[in-house]
Amino acid sequence: MLVEALLAVTLVAAFAVLLVPSKYAGRLAAVCSLLPLVGAATRTLPSTGRGTRCSAGHPAFETTAAWTSIGGYAVDWHVGLDGISLPLVLLTAVLTTIAVVAAWDEIDERRSLFYALLLFTEASLIGVFSALDFFVWFVFWEFVLVPMYLLIAVYGGPRRRYAAIKFFVYTNVASLVLFVGFVMLVAATPVSTFEFAPIAHAVRTGAVHAAFGLSASALTGVAFLALFFGFAVKSAFVPFHTWLPDAYTEAPTPVTVLLAGVVTKMGTYSLLRFNVTMFPDLIRQWALPLAVLAALTVLYGAFAALAQRDAKRLVAYTSIPSMGFVLLGSVAATNYGIAGATFQMVSHGLLVSVLFLGVGYVEDATGTRMVNKLSGLADRMPVAAAVLVAGAFGYMGLPLMSGFAGEFFVFTGSFAAPYAHAQLVTAVAMFGIVVIAGYLLRLLQRVLMGPFEAPAAVSARSRRDLAPAVVLVLLSIYLGVAPGTFMGAIQDAVGALVTTLGGGL
Repeated sequence: MLVEALLAVTLVAAFAVLLVPSKYAGRLAAVCSLLPLVGAATRTLPSTGRGTRCSAGHPAFETTAAWTSIGGYAVDWHVGLDGISLPLVLLTAVLTTIAVVAAWDEIDERRSLFYALLLFTEASLIGVFSALDFFVWFVFWEFVLVPMYLLIAVYGGPRRRYAAIKFFVYTNVASLVLFVGFVMLVAATPVSTFEFAPIAHAVRTGAVHAAFGLSASALTGVAFLALFFGFAVKSAFVPFHTWLPDAYTEAPTPVTVLLAGVVTKMGTYSLLRFNVTMFPDLIRQWALPLAVLAALTVLYGAFAALAQRDAKRLVAYTSIPSMGFVLLGSVAATNYGIAGATFQMVSHGLLVSVLFLGVGYVEDATGTRMVNKLSGLADRMPVAAAVLVAGAFGYMGLPLMSGFAGEFFVFTGSFAAPYAHAQLVTAVAMFGIVVIAGYLLRLLQRVLMGPFEAPAAVSARSRRDLAPAVVLVLLSIYLGVAPGTFMGAIQDAVGALVTTLGGGL
C-alpha cells in the first residue's frame, strides 16, 4: 500500500494547501512535501539492494484491485515499484520539496494555488511511475499536463501564454497518437485487459494478429512508432524538441526544476516500460537508426546551446543532450546501457535543477540573465558561483559526481551494443560532452570571472535561497561516490529484460 499512501498524502496535502491563506501556503506545502519524501525513502532505500524484476512481473509494493471494464477489457488498479521506477519516484519527491522551498521568495501572488498545483503534479508523476495498467497510467500521464500548463501560463515570464499553449499542444497531440497506437495493439492481441505484463507477453510471443487492414507485423510496427512518437515529444528528442526551450525559459524557476528534472523523464521512462520491454524484436531491428537519432539529439542540443545569450535558455538546451544519452543507453540492449539510462535520468534531474536554481538566483540578484551583461560575479556572489561551478562540472562529467557515473554506465553499455557501428555512434555522441564542456566553461568564465559588470548593483539575497541547490549538489556527489545505492536495484530490474533483448554487458 506504499504507492496508495504516497498518492493519498500528496493529494490531501494539495487540497489542504489550496484552502489555507496564501501567507501560510509555502510553509505548509514544504512540510507536506516532506511526508511522501520521508515515507518513500524510509520504506524503499533499505530495499534497493534487493531490487525487483519488472519484466518477470514481481514489482515491490504491488497492489492489484479490480476497477472497471471498458469495451470488454478489464481495467484494474495495478501499481507497484521496481528498480526502474523507484529511483524516479524518489527523484520526484526530492525535487518537489526543492521546488516548494525555492518558490518561497519568488512567487508572491496566488501562492495557495501555486503550491497546490506543485503537489498535484507530484501525485500525478508518482502515478505515472508506479502504474502497471495502461489505463491507470494514461490517466496519470494526462493529469500531469493540466497543472504544468497552469503553472507556466499563470506564473511564467512575458511569453508564458505562448510557451504554455505550445507545451500543451505538443504533448496533447503526442498523447493522442500514443493512445491510438496502444489501443490498436491491444485490440490485435488475445488479451482482455490493459495491464502491461500480459500485453507485453502477447507481443513478445507473436500473438498479435492482423487488424484494421494491417498485417500483424505492420500493425506491430505502427504501434511501436506511435508509442515512440509520443514519448519522443515528451522527452524532447530532436526534432520533437521545439516546445522545450520556450517552456523551460518562460516557466518560473521552481516550475522549471520539476519540468526539466522530472516531467521529461516521463517520456524516457515510458520508452523503457513500453517500447523496450514490449517490442524486443523491433528494438533490435531499429537500434541503429534510434542510436543515430540519439547522437543527433546530443549534438544538436549542444551546438544550439552555443548560440544562446540567455543563460536560462542555454541551460534549457543543455537538457536536450542528456535525453539523447538516455535514448542511446535505452536502445543498446545491454545491462549497463539500460541501467545507465535509468541512472542518467536521476543524475540529470539533480544537476539540471542545480543549474536552473543557480541561474535563477543570479537573475534575482542582478535583474538579468543575459550572459553578455554579466561579469565578475564570483567576488560579489561566492556561494552562487560555487553552486554554478559545481552544477556545470557535474554536468560535464566530473568524476565522483553523478554525471560521470551516469555517462560512464551509458557509454559502457552502448559500446558493447550488438547493433552495427555501435562504437562509432557512441563515439560521436561522446563528442557532445566536449561541446557541452566548451559552452559551460564559457558561461562560467563570462559570468563569474573578470571585472564586475551588471545592469545594476547586486541586490542583497539570503543565502538560504541557495540551500536547495546545495542539497542537490550534495546528492549528486553522494550518487557519484556511491552509485550502488540505486544501481543494484536498477540492474536487477533490467536483467531479465536484457536477456529478452539478447544483450550482454
